[in-house]
Amino acid sequence: MVHDDLCEFCFRIRPERISLFRFILEGYDGLATLSTLDARKGYVKTLVPKSRVGEFLPLMASISALLKK
Repeated sequence: MVHDDLCEFCFRIRPERISLFRFILEGYDGLATLSTLDARKGYVKTLVPKSRVGEFLPLMASISALLKK
């Protein structure tokens, strides 16, 4: 269940990039919480405050290629 003030985004990334993704998000204090849904398949979920979605989406656009390599 997601709170009304949070947005949930699910992604599939390269499994070996999950730690890198977590590290990047930690650099943006309070931007998102990352949960690994299936480490072997690279399924992850982020919870993002609605007030920060405008910051989160451009970040994802800029790092998406890195997470897929």
